[in-house]
Amino acid sequence: MTADRDDDNPRSSPPARVPTDRESPVGAPVIRGDESVTGSHARQAVQFDPTDPESLALAAETVAEFATGAADEDHLYMLRGAAACAALVRGEGSYKAAAERATATLEDGSSVSVSFIRKWARVHDLPRAVRRQVAMGAIAPSAAKHIARVGGEARLLLAWATLDGNLTVRDVRTVASEINDGVPIEHALADHGVTLGHLELTLPAAAYRDLRRHASLEGLNPGAVVAAALEEYLE
Repeated sequence: MTADRDDDNPRSSPPARVPTDRESPVGAPVIRGDESVTGSHARQAVQFDPTDPESLALAAETVAEFATGAADEDHLYMLRGAAACAALVRGEGSYKAAAERATATLEDGSSVSVSFIRKWARVHDLPRAVRRQVAMGAIAPSAAKHIARVGGEARLLLAWATLDGNLTVRDVRTVASEINDGVPIEHALADHGVTLGHLELTLPAAAYRDLRRHASLEGLNPGAVVAAALEEYLE
């Protein structure tokens, strides 16, 4: 087991405010159980209930299997492991206790580290919109692990920049570290050739025509018109 500090108590530390963290219950297969995202796999989605002893035992076994299994990029398998980590932490009361519970299920002398459980429990705490992209394979689970290290609004911004800027897992890891070191996210992304907020859109011809016409008559950049319209639409 690693020597990571276990100073994060999931029962005493309140989660960050929405929309930067999930609202659904810990361990609930909100994304994994959505057929529109995972298809037939949704029927096999497992919910881990941290208040149920049998479910918690299953979570401990799942975490141990996840920690010692093949490190592939099966996004649904990893989301399931992340859900088990989150439920086990909540049920046991701390990352350290969760690691000890998972380790106890192993018979080969190996162990599950505190840092492993902390990282993947945080992935399960990502907003639903981000976890949906992970489930669809648009964001690699290993990239989601680094996105989850970032707090607040920067967490969401980094997730969307990962998609729009085609950032690699290594890029995401570096940007996340820089943000946590106090570098503004727009500067950290700029170092990787990504302009925060830059998004390419394809519009129907009529909408494109009207957007360009309105922007020209008002002396505005088309992006400013789109931004104003979106702010009103998304209120």
